[in-house]
Amino acid sequence: MSDLLPLLDKAVDSGALLVSSRENIAALLAGAKGSVAEEAITELAEAGEWNELNDRFFKTLVFGTGGLRGRTVGRVVTKAEQGAGGPLDRPEHPCVGTATMNFYNVGRAIRGMVTYVKKYLASEGIERKPSFAFAHDTRHYSRDFAEFCAKVCTDLGCDAYLFEDARATPQLSFLIRELRLDAGVVLTASHNPAHDNGFKAYFNQGAQLVEPHATGVLDAFQAITSEAYDALAESEQGSLTVLGEEADRRYMDKLKTLLLRPDLLENGGAKVVFANIHGTGGHISVPILRELGFEVLTVAEQDGGDGRFPTVDSPNPENAPALAMGIALAEKENAEIVIGTDPDCDRMGVAVRNDAGEMQLLTGNQIGSLMAWYRTKTMFDLGILNDSNRGHAVLIKTFVTTELQTAIAEKFGVNMVDTLTGFKFISDKLQKYENGIPASKIEGSYRDLSEEESRKLRLEYSRFFIFGGEESYGYLGADFVRDKDGNMAAVMFAEVAAYAKSVGKSIAGLLDSIYEEFGYHLEQGKSMVMEGAEGAAQIKALNESYSNNPPSEVDGVAVSRVRNFAKEEFEDSEGDAIPNAGMLIVELEDGRSFAVRPSGTEPKIKFYLFGKDAPSGDLASSKEKVSKGLVDLWSALEADAQARMA
Repeated sequence: MSDLLPLLDKAVDSGALLVSSRENIAALLAGAKGSVAEEAITELAEAGEWNELNDRFFKTLVFGTGGLRGRTVGRVVTKAEQGAGGPLDRPEHPCVGTATMNFYNVGRAIRGMVTYVKKYLASEGIERKPSFAFAHDTRHYSRDFAEFCAKVCTDLGCDAYLFEDARATPQLSFLIRELRLDAGVVLTASHNPAHDNGFKAYFNQGAQLVEPHATGVLDAFQAITSEAYDALAESEQGSLTVLGEEADRRYMDKLKTLLLRPDLLENGGAKVVFANIHGTGGHISVPILRELGFEVLTVAEQDGGDGRFPTVDSPNPENAPALAMGIALAEKENAEIVIGTDPDCDRMGVAVRNDAGEMQLLTGNQIGSLMAWYRTKTMFDLGILNDSNRGHAVLIKTFVTTELQTAIAEKFGVNMVDTLTGFKFISDKLQKYENGIPASKIEGSYRDLSEEESRKLRLEYSRFFIFGGEESYGYLGADFVRDKDGNMAAVMFAEVAAYAKSVGKSIAGLLDSIYEEFGYHLEQGKSMVMEGAEGAAQIKALNESYSNNPPSEVDGVAVSRVRNFAKEEFEDSEGDAIPNAGMLIVELEDGRSFAVRPSGTEPKIKFYLFGKDAPSGDLASSKEKVSKGLVDLWSALEADAQARMA
């Protein structure tokens, strides 16, 4: 240590090491256990790896749209971190840093949650041990982190529930609600690259942290500076319960209640290829689709859990290459649908066989619109929704999700609510609707009601949630889970496929029918990746440039409206205040629009492009016109962004 600190100070003086990095290194060294942290930092400093140190220490982790996320494997792996090595080629120890995912940060995060939950229970006059649930995906260190968190909880007097192996994120949400637990965590970085991991934090409603709980947990987390803690006496510690097949079965049975027309599956479903992408999705989605009557083939090379995600560059079903092996198998076996889920199975991507017999990838907007349309239409067909109660029914989407779903809501006369990006905002609405039911009308607990019973109460006294989703391949069709659910999406989409088959259409053909009725809508997602400390500064500067100096014209077309969510105050369609966020939505006079915002989970700034054309009777021409308009729009935006960064 005596040689390290002067070396760091010299690097700060020369401009090689950020002041914030130097401060965060000192804080970590003061609070870290063992010798790995000091050895790794010393090794990097002596090798002059200042960029690596800045990337690891330029900031401390904070809770974003997906909780905590950061690298567990550095760009440069030190000998101290590599150690004896770990399973699947990972280093023995996770990446040392204040901006990375390691036991130092994970330990502080779970202790911060324990501190806040105990304080919250006391404020509510509840005298019992707090209860936590833990799940994890197949990433490097995910199981280690989950077991570590469970031990910290029991050491500090909390009861802990831990799945026996990797499970999907939404299953944790279901478990919290089912068992009435106080909080939970999933150790996952969802669809991020293999070198990342994360800490998704949930509160007692089964949804990710929203205010005031988010700030309360963050404050408690930041107040903890040491990795060391004192366990309570054994008599005061909590218990650990390991969960397996019985918990899976209860979740699967609840998923089956999503089916609106089980009769569509009586004669068997389509042939489906499921791409697990080395994650958790196959554990539930494959058996439940088979139980529903679908012939399900799997991509054998992707069936097993593997944190390296060796068959894909990115385990994100939003990216076409992630489904390439599934599509190849579908071509070989003449399957009709390919379904793929990300490592923690909260996102689902799809490819379908179109009328030309070719496999066609669907976007998240298209997948969501198909399900929103089908579920709304079918509920009216079945008499669940009607003229007298449609005012109590609602679709929910994020601001950056297709306006096609708004058109669907308007046509059926149901409500549409837009939220900020982050499924926790959709889940917060669901809690509002649950709370809107008078307590006197509920016998027992809301969570014990059947779907039919709760739907009846919401349609009479509050609002009934038909469907919700976001363009980034996240969907939800019921409120017994309070996060996007890839397993739920697989069941709902399978029913859409069965419906299309029953009316003699392909899914692609069904989508075209929707376009013919509601107008053609096309969206494109673009992003600029900027990693590390330098990249974070670039993202911040570019986002501030848009906020402080929004464009007045784009691609030669005048801007008709700008919504600056960082500086202006907005309310949603229900009159609820929308929190401020670093997002700008720009509308052009020709009907095109775009949004720009920094990602809350990855080192990138994201652009969302929107184009549409009214129903014209010539869908092919509409597709060509709208597509060209978005190509031109992106060219103009890309040039503008480069000019702003210059």
